[in-house]
Amino acid sequence: MERDFDLFLAPYVQAVSELKVKLRGIRKQYRKQGLYSPIEFVTGRVKPVESILNKAALRGFSMNKLETEMQDIAGMRIMVQFVEDISDVVDLLRNRTDFTVVQERDYISNKKPSGYRSYHVIISYPVHTIEGEVEVFAEIQIRTLAMNFWATIEHSLNYKYHGVFPEALKDRLERSAEIAYLLDTEMSEIKDEIQEAQAIYDPPRWKNLRDKRNDQGEAE
Repeated sequence: MERDFDLFLAPYVQAVSELKVKLRGIRKQYRKQGLYSPIEFVTGRVKPVESILNKAALRGFSMNKLETEMQDIAGMRIMVQFVEDISDVVDLLRNRTDFTVVQERDYISNKKPSGYRSYHVIISYPVHTIEGEVEVFAEIQIRTLAMNFWATIEHSLNYKYHGVFPEALKDRLERSAEIAYLLDTEMSEIKDEIQEAQAIYDPPRWKNLRDKRNDQGEAE
């Protein structure tokens, strides 16, 4: 019997909608208190049916066990400014009580052969429906803006070449991934300068950070 995907995906659609509100709410709370937010912005999506079917066929997943075998039907992406922010966001997720972290995959310390870098957190999220509570998996990817730019381009090329890149293109992608990471490293080196410039551009957002640094300067 074929699955009714509208019915099957409904809890995932609800999960993504709720998680976007909650994760964006973290950023708003930081801003309202004049604190630096490790979260730059949040996006989310439910995997299209065609992508679910293709992945299930590729990985040999049973159509009757998609709920447990496919962990990224609901997908969230958290973008941060600096590499150091990623660990802060992961700590925020670990400390939440409205969902449970069930797995973590560190593709920053252990990049993929392609050059891909990101930090993946798999959560179990309770969705409340008229028929009761349903637990669904969701994947949260945390990455810098540079990592996201590279990963988005690589993802598009994956579709064009069906995962089999010409060798020259593969080499260039790997080099560009290292360049993107070098950019992140350089930005971390001048993080204080960047944040001070942003404080001038958006004073209310950075008031507490500016005051804290002023206090440290006086103490020294």
